[in-house]
This record gives sequence, C-alpha cells and structure tokens, in this order.
Amino acid sequence: MPRYRCYRDNLAEKPQRGFSFIELMVSMTILLIVSAVVLGGIAGMSKTNGTVNNRVQMHASIRSATELLQQEIGQAGRVSIPTGSVTLSAAVVANTTPTVGISSTAGMFANAKLIIDAGANQETVTATAVSQSPSQITAAFTKAHAANAVIRPAGAFASGIVPTSGPTVLKLYGDIDDNGNMVYVEYTCDTANGFLYRNSMPVTTITKPALTPAMILLSNIQANPGGTACFTYQPMVVGADTYITNVAVTLTLKTQDKDPQTHQYQTETKALLNVSPRNVFEAWQMASAGVSNRIQPMPASVTTLVSQ
Repeated sequence: MPRYRCYRDNLAEKPQRGFSFIELMVSMTILLIVSAVVLGGIAGMSKTNGTVNNRVQMHASIRSATELLQQEIGQAGRVSIPTGSVTLSAAVVANTTPTVGISSTAGMFANAKLIIDAGANQETVTATAVSQSPSQITAAFTKAHAANAVIRPAGAFASGIVPTSGPTVLKLYGDIDDNGNMVYVEYTCDTANGFLYRNSMPVTTITKPALTPAMILLSNIQANPGGTACFTYQPMVVGADTYITNVAVTLTLKTQDKDPQTHQYQTETKALLNVSPRNVFEAWQMASAGVSNRIQPMPASVTTLVSQ
C-alpha cells in the first residue's frame, strides 16, 4: 500500500525563509527616513522653544524696568514728611516771625511751604529756617494759632523731574514710594557698556554714591534706532520755574543669548510716550493759575546731589 505523509510532516520538511536582503534594506531605509523626519521636527521645536524663551526673558526684563520707570516718574514731585503731619508746640501770635517749636522737623527743609492750622485760621507759611535739634522752624505768621495746631506740607515740587536731566540721565525726586520718605533717583542709560542703572538715595544724602553693578536695572541695553535718546522731556516755563510735564522713555534691549535658528541676537525697542509726573503737572497748573504759595522749591540737599 502507498504510504502517505501527514500534513504536519510536510510543513516540517519545508524550508523556513526570513526577509531577503533587499527587503531588509528597504525597511531600514524607510525607518531612517521616518526617524530623520521625527528628529528634524524635534530639533526644530527645540530651536523654536529657544527663540521663544529668549524673547520671553527679554520681554519680562524690559517690561519690569519700564513699569518701574512709569511708576516713579508718575510719583516725582510729591512732597511729604514721614509723620504725615506735625503740630505746633506753642501758641503763635498773629503778624509775628517767631522761631517756634514743633513736634518734629523730619523731612522738612529751609524755604519749605507749610500749611498751618485748619478752617478759618489756615494759612500757608514759608519756613525760612529749620532746626532738627531742637525741632523748630522760623516763619512769618499772619494769623494767630493755638498750641497743637496741625502743620503739613503744601503742594508739590516744581522740579520733581529735574530740568537739567538729559538724554541719557533722568533725575527725579520726591516721595517716590508713597511712604512719607523723600528720595532722589537717577536713571543712567549707558548704551556704550549696555547697562541701565538706577541710583536711589534719601534726599538728605551728602555725597551721591558711585554707580555699582548692584544698581544695574537692565543689561544688554543697545543704542536706539535712529539715534533716539533714552529720555526726552516736555518743558513748560512759568515765571522763573521750569516744569517737566511729560517724559518719554525709549529703550532698546538685546537678548542674552543668540537666536538658535538665526544665530543672531534679537532686539526689541520699548517706548513709553507722554509719561506725566502728575504732581509736577498739578504744580504747573497752579503756577499757571497764579497760585504760587503751594509750589515747593528744590531743597538745598537735592541741589547739591544734582550738581555732583
């Protein structure tokens, strides 16, 4: 009888075959192409992310600096004293020029305009002399005032934005932080070395501190396009006083690192136009209306700092 092999035996004897060399090469080529596309996309995303991070850091830096500038320019010219108000230590007779004791002369200066008392007895006097120890002022009073009559500063500084400020140095003073303490502040735009400095000190400082790295507000400052100045001003003159009623700030910043795609530094120019020092503006309005007894002169200590 003929012998038959089972189907399983036939399969067992059939030779097993894998991918041919050509099939393997085609598969590897396709895999390499797909991998290259994926890796290229990842590299592109990484470069894009680097570009975005560069710009975000630059935006954050320049935004913080311009917000501070806007806030401090707006506060320039504000006059105040640390205690808010003080009082007379003794009664004052009308139409006299006494040296009278007061509860505190902190923050006061010679020739400051002071509002004395309230209601019908209120008047504005000029403190022709100020003593810190003991706390006394000398002024010409036209009205009588009882002991403990309230004294508070009047108006605003005409020169809160110092008129001698220039295209690279902005000078301002007053109660900048709205805490009763008056300070003198200078912003220096040094495009040659790439720094924007902020130098702040109490108005009573004798010698202005030299610029240090700790005062750097922005790094990588560049010259503005078209040679535009960092700071420009709108002066208004009334009588012998010059009032800076608007300040424009223009800053150009370069990224810390090169763009990973273009291999060039990115730059951005930020402009703040018509930033108004509201206290100086109000002083100019009063002066324009003929009200002069609320216009504060520049303290002698600030005059010294400005000239240094």
